[in-house]
Amino acid sequence: MDLSTLGTETRNERTTELDRMPVLDLLSVMNAEDQSVALAVRGALPEIAAAVEAVTESLRQGGRLIYVGAGTSGRIGLLDAVECPPTFGTSPGQVVGVLSGGPGAFAVAVEGAEDDPAGAVTDLDGIGVDDRDTVVGLAASGRTPYVIGGLEHAAAKGAVTVSVACNANAAVSRYADIPIEVPTGPEVVTGSTRLKGGTAEKMVCNMLSTASMVRLGKVYGNLMVDVRASNDKLVDRARRMVVQATGTDPDTAAETLRRAGGHAKTAIVMLLAHCTAEEAARRLERAGGDTRAAVAAAPSGA
Repeated sequence: MDLSTLGTETRNERTTELDRMPVLDLLSVMNAEDQSVALAVRGALPEIAAAVEAVTESLRQGGRLIYVGAGTSGRIGLLDAVECPPTFGTSPGQVVGVLSGGPGAFAVAVEGAEDDPAGAVTDLDGIGVDDRDTVVGLAASGRTPYVIGGLEHAAAKGAVTVSVACNANAAVSRYADIPIEVPTGPEVVTGSTRLKGGTAEKMVCNMLSTASMVRLGKVYGNLMVDVRASNDKLVDRARRMVVQATGTDPDTAAETLRRAGGHAKTAIVMLLAHCTAEEAARRLERAGGDTRAAVAAAPSGA
């Protein structure tokens, strides 16, 4: 494919004098360009919704959300993956980022790795991709060989495949069960897809993981009730969440959290269902982790 024909590679006529602009003008044009990204993402919401359903089903049946990408795209997937355990209480293996060149390429670019489709096969085999997983290939250009190789291999293993590209009619879309295209157009700096392209990919990843976790009951209202309270800030957030969800006072929230082992979701069920920590844990297990269902459930043994 001729790269010069891609929207992300064409020259942005609004920024041809970028190097001569006063700083405030330069930042203003960057900000104006960034505003177009959210609208581009909005146009792909139906496809993103289909991908969320696939990811949710994978996680429900013990599978994983696996991001595959190179360069900036791969780093964005890896970033989304590592943020899920502290935010949603997932295990580190439930949301995974696979980056061309290996984990070390997050900090230091490994040139040429993105051109090796066989590398993705090796990397996915290394984590045992199977038919329970949903594999999301991230490629701003829409033609990265590493990502295409990964999607082909994931499909052969029976996984659901999703592609995310920032160009229309992207090559990578042909290798996905659910192709997501977010045409972001010419970059402020020609070809630098870490700008609008990267922003679009981050927004899509935010949606895929967050909406899936909401569907799995890891959010109550808009509260991250499965958060791991691993530092003072998060301990305080957990206490405030219990107060907000139940209407109790801060001291009662803190004591209930202590009895719940610091788990906000358990503490909320304890207070709303007027039960012990042990009973709350049983209710949550029976409800598949859904807080509302656990509160509404009949007591154990009833």
